[in-house]
Amino acid sequence: MQFPSSRHLVVPLVLSVVGPAFAQEAPVVLVSPVQKREVMRVSEFVGQINAIERVDVRVRVTGTLLKPQFTDGQRVEPGQLLYEIDPAPFQADVDSKKAQVESAKADALNADISFKRAEELLKTAAGTRANYDLTKANLAKADASVLMATAALENSNITLGYTKITAPIPGRIGRTAITEGNIVSPSSGVLTTIVRDDKVRALFSVSQREMLDYRKAAYTKAPEVRLRLADNSIYNKPGTIDFIDNVIDPKTDSQVIRAVFDNPDRTLVHDQTVRVLIEQAPEAPQLVVSQDSIAADQTGTFVMVVDGEQKVATRYVKLGQSRDGLAVVTDGLKEGENVIVQGMQRVRNGMKVNAQKAQAGK
Repeated sequence: MQFPSSRHLVVPLVLSVVGPAFAQEAPVVLVSPVQKREVMRVSEFVGQINAIERVDVRVRVTGTLLKPQFTDGQRVEPGQLLYEIDPAPFQADVDSKKAQVESAKADALNADISFKRAEELLKTAAGTRANYDLTKANLAKADASVLMATAALENSNITLGYTKITAPIPGRIGRTAITEGNIVSPSSGVLTTIVRDDKVRALFSVSQREMLDYRKAAYTKAPEVRLRLADNSIYNKPGTIDFIDNVIDPKTDSQVIRAVFDNPDRTLVHDQTVRVLIEQAPEAPQLVVSQDSIAADQTGTFVMVVDGEQKVATRYVKLGQSRDGLAVVTDGLKEGENVIVQGMQRVRNGMKVNAQKAQAGK
């Protein structure tokens, strides 16, 4: 009697032992339900800060500049004296014009007396019409001389007033460009600049596509306007849009929008570059999924959904705004459906999985 070789006896024994031990198990994946939340629509633009009011201080007469009456960088109030030009020659001119006014008044008084005398004589045989007309004309000429002298005096007083340069607006003053002792004139340029910075404007440009998208959305709630500063921090005062330009820049196909911000701490400075954030609250809660659940291929953007039988299905979706790790889904999913947020690379369409709920924040 022949026995089978040991090789034939071992094979079925090994198969019977190792077969069940290597049976494939369903892969574990983490899932998160599709939820409804209010997700702010956020758009970001490059903007520039402009002061509400900004005045370049200049001289209006020629003369010697006296000592500036302010410290560079200090806050000033309307009417506060900033500069003074030596008033002596201007005061002398005013005094001269006053004398001319008095002289003209004296001439006018004499002309009035002569006219009245001629008027009385005309009623007698001693008077003539020619003398009457002459004195009447002289009186009119003398009265005109008084008006001219008075106007010249007023002009000299105005010019004298220009020797004192005061602050026209409240704000923070810059450094002086010209110091004491220099001869200045209207051609000397800007002496200094005053910027009113307790409130500022942010100017930014919005493309026509974004403007049209916003109008089509027909939001009933006003947007919130915020600023992102150079250190990536968010400015703590929200702003309001107060102006939309009525023309479009043909070079950029964009429209300028202006927002106003309170600036009590003077954090925002004229000509500063900022990022303007337009935050629009939705009209109703929207479906959202974790951004970890989103993938894409040549067909489009998709997520992997796990149904009640623990089977995987690929679902192509349309997305909207993304923020804080969440993406708005506008089409392709329903509230409560479970999407895979971890383990997508180990599964394929139609596969059965061991789905476990992801912890909050994952």
